Amino acid sequence: MLIYLVAGARPNFMKIAPIVRALQAQDVLSFKIIHTGQHYDREMNDVFFEELGIPQPDVFMAAGGGSHAQQTAKIMVGFEELCMAERPAAVLVVGDVNSTLACSIVAKKLNIPVAHVEAGLRSGDMAMPEEINRLVTDSISDWFFATEPAAVEHLRREGKADSAVHYVGHVMVDNVLYQAEKLSAADTSAFETSGFKAANPRYGVVTLHRPSNVDDPATFTRIAGALKEIAAELPLIFPVHPRTRANIEKFGIDLGPNITLAGPQAYMAFLNLWKDAVVVLTDSGGLQEETTALGVPCVTIRENTERPVTVEEGSNVLAGTDPETIVREARKALRGEGKQGRRPQLWDGKAAERIVAILTKELA
Repeated sequence: MLIYLVAGARPNFMKIAPIVRALQAQDVLSFKIIHTGQHYDREMNDVFFEELGIPQPDVFMAAGGGSHAQQTAKIMVGFEELCMAERPAAVLVVGDVNSTLACSIVAKKLNIPVAHVEAGLRSGDMAMPEEINRLVTDSISDWFFATEPAAVEHLRREGKADSAVHYVGHVMVDNVLYQAEKLSAADTSAFETSGFKAANPRYGVVTLHRPSNVDDPATFTRIAGALKEIAAELPLIFPVHPRTRANIEKFGIDLGPNITLAGPQAYMAFLNLWKDAVVVLTDSGGLQEETTALGVPCVTIRENTERPVTVEEGSNVLAGTDPETIVREARKALRGEGKQGRRPQLWDGKAAERIVAILTKELA
């Protein structure tokens, strides 16, 4: 029985990688990796897939670019052709990108069952495109694989059958634990940021990419002011998203001399950077979870999070965009008082095995 595994952006591949490895360990289900091409990423080369321990995608659709509607439409048209030609037994989607939404709709209209990994996450912020993608995908999926108890509760409140909702843990945690073990035996001297780490035994890591933070000059300026203040006490390194870099130049954002700007990092290089940080300052959803998995203090520069378990149990603090709060929480980490929390239940590196076992039972 053939399953399509859909990925459209680099973080999606980190989520499907453990599922691929779990599928390779059994002989009931076969799979194809479908890369919609939603994002082009120069780092997604042969080495990228080798690091993840998975093969190159079976299909590359090259559907990226354009507005949300244009991108979603191109993915739907291309994915429909694939599904009609081969009729997979199921389609598995991950996360909350446009590819997740587009391929779920196509599959359901062709009466192909849909499995959603990371189902049930809710921020309550309908200004986030990801929130719309989550809600629509969960409204039509057949199997829901949840990463935390809050997600299970959201799905139950939305009327999903208990038999379809499965709390399995988190494939992103599977992946970060797998990669961290590989990294412990790897030569990291060739990484772009190895010089920075050698020169700065104590440092912090910054990532910012959400439109609400970097597309508004006033908000971005306030956040930059907080980062400059922190950097006066702790060197910061900032791997910069291309749109963020463009806005730094466009708005004339001054980050000061103590923040080192770097290019986008390959997965292992970035893991090698943030895993040893005194604090991570971010607006990334995935990084909130990964820092919790490894117990690294994290200050999230957002007003809400769809991943509350990282705050309730993990190493994450929700600081909003108020500079005073961001600086205060970062200083706690500098003093050795940063939140470390604990790894939530079932974040044990075996979520993908649970997902594959359930799909095997359901499809058989």
